[in-house]
Amino acid sequence: MQTPVNLLIAFYSRDGHTEALAKEIQAGAEAAGASVRIRRAREIVSRDIMAKSDGWIENADRMNALYEAPTTEDAEWADGVIFGTPTRFGNVSSELKAYVDSMGGLWFQGKMVGKAGSTFSSTGALHGGNESTNITMYNFLAHLGMIIVPLGYADPVLFEAGTPYGATTYSLNGNRPVSDKELEVARFQGKRVAEVARVLKTLR
Repeated sequence: MQTPVNLLIAFYSRDGHTEALAKEIQAGAEAAGASVRIRRAREIVSRDIMAKSDGWIENADRMNALYEAPTTEDAEWADGVIFGTPTRFGNVSSELKAYVDSMGGLWFQGKMVGKAGSTFSSTGALHGGNESTNITMYNFLAHLGMIIVPLGYADPVLFEAGTPYGATTYSLNGNRPVSDKELEVARFQGKRVAEVARVLKTLR
């Protein structure tokens, strides 16, 4: 009998590309037998600011109706956490960072030590900062004491899409959908993190 394993996917998405990866990661993790909570970080600016960017309010309202906001209880429940974000100047979005910053109590109590952690990202342009963003999120995982789960080239699809650091996509400013190969990488990431989290759980 498999050891039960819980995964949290905590992401932020502006136009749906990071969301698409998150949903495929969820599918891969659930296929591997994991219980999954998928959560969207919330905006930290006013709707007046959001209204200045076409579609931001509409996309946020749609996604916020589908996904609860991530909480520290979600992270404590999880045996592994997969963080996802769009790139902001080669770095993590302020919305996801705000959620991570709320985890100080979990860090202080050592609640995340030994759990699996992984990352994924999206950019507006090819070579727009995916790898630097994924690696930057590794800092979160290290400080929380989590075990970083990269993808490497553990599946042949990694030679066609994604990165060894985690699933990625780029949108060409909303004009390019997430490719089938990129979605395949995301599904593999969900499966891999679920499998590693299950093993790590037996050691904690």
